[in-house]
Amino acid sequence: MNSFYTEDELSDIGLKSYGNNVLISKKASIYSAHNILIGSNVRIDDFCILSGNINLGSCIHISAYSAIYGSHGVIMEDYSGLSPNSLIFSAMDDFSGNYLINPMVDKKLTNVKGGLVILERFVQIGAGSIVFPDLKIHIGSVIGALSLVNKSLDEWGIYAGIPVKRIKSRSKELIKLLNE
Repeated sequence: MNSFYTEDELSDIGLKSYGNNVLISKKASIYSAHNILIGSNVRIDDFCILSGNINLGSCIHISAYSAIYGSHGVIMEDYSGLSPNSLIFSAMDDFSGNYLINPMVDKKLTNVKGGLVILERFVQIGAGSIVFPDLKIHIGSVIGALSLVNKSLDEWGIYAGIPVKRIKSRSKELIKLLNE
């Protein structure tokens, strides 16, 4: 028995579109599949959740127990990825106490805010990290494990912490590998 959907099973999920060599675990949960685009050479492991407006480029790996909540949109460009237990939120409740919190109360009583989240090419989110809504992580940046990304990040940096801080610059040597 294969732990990933076969080509026939994949077509039955109802994704908006998908490319070649797409491996989605049968133990992953996909909601609003008609709003999800997936490129080629993408693997989504066990116990992942994908929900909302999501656009995955090519050569992407989403590791086990990760979740993407894309009500306001999430874009992961080519060669980006999520390490285990990573979370991306494109919307968040207002925790100030001035509003109610959760999807089961009348929307007039909540104050959900959000915005598009973009992970550009070569971005990797470290294990157990959380990405907040309405931000962009620019090309080549990586996030250390157990970090909180609450703002947009400059390109080619190594970031870590709660909230993240730039630790140092990241090498661009990996681009040469693609050109060889």
